[in-house]
Amino acid sequence: MTISSTTKNKLLNVSTATICTALFKKGFCNQYIQNVYPLNPSHPNMVGEAFTLRYIPAREDLNTIEVFKNPAHPQRAAIEECPPGAVMVIDSRNNPKAASAGSILVARLMKRGVAGIVTDGGFRDSPEIAKLDIPAYHQRPSAPTNLTVHCAIDINVPIGCGDAPIYPGDVIVGDGDGVVVIPAYIADEIANEASEMTAFEDFVTEKVMEGNTIIGLYPPTDESNVVAFKAWREANQR
Repeated sequence: MTISSTTKNKLLNVSTATICTALFKKGFCNQYIQNVYPLNPSHPNMVGEAFTLRYIPAREDLNTIEVFKNPAHPQRAAIEECPPGAVMVIDSRNNPKAASAGSILVARLMKRGVAGIVTDGGFRDSPEIAKLDIPAYHQRPSAPTNLTVHCAIDINVPIGCGDAPIYPGDVIVGDGDGVVVIPAYIADEIANEASEMTAFEDFVTEKVMEGNTIIGLYPPTDESNVVAFKAWREANQR
């Protein structure tokens, strides 16, 4: 399933917090990737389908520096195979002790048109990655090479990242707060719901900033606020 341009445009303009509420209404409670943060919070929203990489604990006899000479090494292969417009999501076992990737690999993803990268581990060269024109999310800076702790083992398989379940093709959305995962088959519904919620919350924010009480407004249990919201939408073409 490929995300439609309409759905993508809606997700580019809603927050991960609002998406979480829309997911909760559908019964999904654990789709937020925990403890990952943007290196550059000023980036626009990150939206794309998940392309995954899975690490397991390193074994010293198999994880020497020589493994990177193999062009089929899963980490290197993933960087070259992640499709343009996708988001690479890395299962680093929620362990930031060694880097999931560094600035050269992330720069390669950027040049290939990848929409972003997320790991529940750390990046090395994080100041350099923050300057790149690609959203990147991680736990914290991590200088040691991934070989000291992690072994890349699988590409584009179901993974866990920051305690969230992620299947290839799920829709990944990141903003200045963090990253949320939308199951692919409900991406259109969630985008529509989140877009509607955002319009209403923008209306509510205006009213609160004007000094209005939230009682009867948020949620709109006072019918006059329902009428006012309808008029606001028409006036603002929302």
